[in-house]
Amino acid sequence: MTDEEMMTCDDKGRQVERLRAIMHRLRAPGGCPWDAEQSHESLVSNLLEEAYEVVAAIRSGDGENLQEELGDLLLQVVFHSEIASEREAFDLDEVARGICEKLVRRHPHVYGESAAGDSSAVLKQWEEIKRAEKGDEEKPYLHGVGKGLPATLRGYKLQKKAAKVGFDWAEAQGIVRKIEEELGEVKEELERVEKGEDARKELEQEIGDLLFVTVNLARKLKIDPEVALEGTNVKFERRFAYLEKILKERGTSLDEATIDEMNVLWEIAKTEARS
Repeated sequence: MTDEEMMTCDDKGRQVERLRAIMHRLRAPGGCPWDAEQSHESLVSNLLEEAYEVVAAIRSGDGENLQEELGDLLLQVVFHSEIASEREAFDLDEVARGICEKLVRRHPHVYGESAAGDSSAVLKQWEEIKRAEKGDEEKPYLHGVGKGLPATLRGYKLQKKAAKVGFDWAEAQGIVRKIEEELGEVKEELERVEKGEDARKELEQEIGDLLFVTVNLARKLKIDPEVALEGTNVKFERRFAYLEKILKERGTSLDEATIDEMNVLWEIAKTEARS
């Protein structure tokens, strides 16, 4: 594809080809110095950032923004594929072929003679095929689950997989009682730290246990903990912005305000949000 075609091509069926050509051109001699310098390792933070921006667009319900963010994420896939092709490891076609073959293999109820009448059966079958493909039958059941994911999401996936073989709470109230137990243990270690004892490592472990079991409660109630926590993040940000706004109207900065003033305004912000 020529430079002119890269700049002007509007054929709907050739846009992936156009994207590949542009990426190749940017990495080639005489292209973009920044793009040419990048490696798989240097692009890790970009990949994570673009993935999270896609999630944010989905949560906002902004379809136009979602299209844009998916494009940014697609660029990362093309970028990594181009880098790999330069050392003749693989290219975008091989990436696409690999996922196509995986989808066909893991959907024998669609492309074969297997039967899976509902989503639960599909997921169970998928997991069995996946373990067989990776040779994980002899490895621990939770081997590799969620590797590389943020801790909250990995905990959720670990618990979810363990629940598939019956290692689960019978009901949510049991998890609530466990949360209360873990909170009590956090309090015990916190008291030790406040007395000057060397118990920060133990306190960290107990807080980890508390977070883990809280994630488990969300899972049991079919609530995505990442979604729930992000909702609270947004709420916190909105209320704090309200608090800051009122302080500014009163001629007071955040640094100058007392904690009592901020707590009063925080309660007002909570009331405003409910009204």
